[in-house]
Amino acid sequence: MLIQETHTDVATKADGKEGSMRLFVFHPTVPNYPNARFPGVVLFSEIYQVTGPVARFARQIAGQGYIVAAPSSYHEFTGPEPLAYDVPGTDAGNEWKIKKTIAGYDEDSALSIDHLLSLPTCNGRIGTTGMCLGGHLAYRCALDSRVSAGVTYFATDLHSHTLGLGKNDNSLARAGEMKAELAMIHGCKDNHVPPEGRDLIRKTLRDNGVILIQKDAFIRDELSKGRFDPAISKICFEILLELFGRTLKLDLGLHDGVEQKIEDIC
Repeated sequence: MLIQETHTDVATKADGKEGSMRLFVFHPTVPNYPNARFPGVVLFSEIYQVTGPVARFARQIAGQGYIVAAPSSYHEFTGPEPLAYDVPGTDAGNEWKIKKTIAGYDEDSALSIDHLLSLPTCNGRIGTTGMCLGGHLAYRCALDSRVSAGVTYFATDLHSHTLGLGKNDNSLARAGEMKAELAMIHGCKDNHVPPEGRDLIRKTLRDNGVILIQKDAFIRDELSKGRFDPAISKICFEILLELFGRTLKLDLGLHDGVEQKIEDIC
């Protein structure tokens, strides 16, 4: 499937401050089918904004028939250009991560969904994904009732509720509001989300009845400190495609709420 890449600047006003957020849009096209419609996916980046690896990930998703919108998360502090994968870039990204307000993050999410739904080529179904900081933001995006599915890659600060200004987010506390189906992918050796943190996330979501899949991986294919595993990343991408394909592309109707009982026949 072919892809058209564009961007649009969206007006923001979180916390009473007027500004502008750039959305990078990756749109699938089918030659000779100008009226084709696709599901939308909001893709949140790590702390470096929309870098080469993030753009390549967006193209992979778009190539499977999804309109991908990737917001520049730090528009309050800098331009839409990506930060470098170096010490200054890392320091800036980590600083802005906790200077930005939760209201600002949530507005970015809502505006990204609004933009996708405004496109005549969007079929009205929305999913979300992201890695690192973006994994946490994808989780929060999935709290929006318009989102049907979320795939988070090693979502940081979720277990410690330390995202945003004041480092006191309510993301896990809102788990009971989650209607989207989630696939959560973590790294077993990830020092940002230790085993007890992953256990807390899993227990909280299960206690709140969230439909949950959990796996482990690292997907950044550039400057990943030796942790990029193409084989595992491919498996995790297949999880994303299965979940998005089932919840966004197929029209299954509403879940009937009936719990399946597995018969023991062995």
